[in-house]
Amino acid sequence: MVEKSEYAEVVDYSEAEILRRAMQEMGKRTLTFPNKRGVYIDQDTVGAHGALYEYRGSLAHTWCATMEGLGTKNWLAEWMRKYAGTGRSYYKGIGIDTMLAAGNDLIAQGPMPVVYLDEVAAHSYNWGMDELRRGDLVESFYRGCEMCGAALPAGESSSLKYLVNAEAPVESAPTLSGVMIGIIAPRERKITGRKLQLGDHIIAVKSSGIHMNGLSLVIKRGLELPDKFLTRLPNGNTLGDEALIPATCYVNLVEALQENEVDIHALLPGTGSGVAKVAFDKRPHTYRIHSWFKQIPPLFLFMKELGVTLEDCLTTFNWGAGYYVYVPPEEAERTIAIGKKAGYEMMDVGIVEEGDREVIFGPANNLVLPPPGK
Repeated sequence: MVEKSEYAEVVDYSEAEILRRAMQEMGKRTLTFPNKRGVYIDQDTVGAHGALYEYRGSLAHTWCATMEGLGTKNWLAEWMRKYAGTGRSYYKGIGIDTMLAAGNDLIAQGPMPVVYLDEVAAHSYNWGMDELRRGDLVESFYRGCEMCGAALPAGESSSLKYLVNAEAPVESAPTLSGVMIGIIAPRERKITGRKLQLGDHIIAVKSSGIHMNGLSLVIKRGLELPDKFLTRLPNGNTLGDEALIPATCYVNLVEALQENEVDIHALLPGTGSGVAKVAFDKRPHTYRIHSWFKQIPPLFLFMKELGVTLEDCLTTFNWGAGYYVYVPPEEAERTIAIGKKAGYEMMDVGIVEEGDREVIFGPANNLVLPPPGK
């Protein structure tokens, strides 16, 4: 028997190889996903320290990349795995959410996803030894690739013993992040937001729930409850199950709008700052929200019942709208019809007006929301 080196007692690469091999095998199944967008992976380079890829189409094009992390959502998955007593790993949506954190941001400028590079960084590689958790995470990354149309040809698994330490009572939870690379072809599909103008209609796209923003507040409040995240909501779900519902992928929506040549003035993911993020543009415009979805995700209503103010709810959570499309008035109905055909529930919720940079949320007695960062 070969004795482990002193370094192996701190970082065991034999354990790391198990997760890496599983991710590599899954990644091979995704390599053709970006072909529909004219991008091809050089399969001979996969498995080294990266991967070569190229655009084989004939359109003038440009590239875009964005990096995002999942945040604290998988901490909650670890808590549920430990205390729910169901035998589930609670990781079936975690890879999806990790990818969409970057993918839904990327498409706001017009690119379509083609390549994703992931990083899983944990206290030790032992985290990936659990077969069920590892398998669910790997397969959820595959589902994320399938949704986005992106390949996952390379990634990184890191052991950061002296940096990554989960908050008790969770013993270990990796940080999850990655880079999404996209292509704009033709490059005229680039969206900068500079076309935004007075009179534009704000089209909201329904979310599946909390997505990836506001989880820290949910965790804080949940830990104060007698049953913690096993508390039942009115719809029958536990608080933990409701918070772990995967995000909606908006890639197909943006692609459908582009293919139908909708005059998009701006796109906005409903992430940090919640509904207040509607005032994303630095110019002095007022964003008047006159209508909203009738059904608010149960998790948000429960947070309000726990004492979170409505203003905090609207500036922390997406409140049921995961994406926004800004279009001129004559494009509003067509935008909603195209979105419905693509499988999305959309609503004309507001208009861009002259005035101070703020959001006026009409459904809550014209509650004024400050712009992001204020």
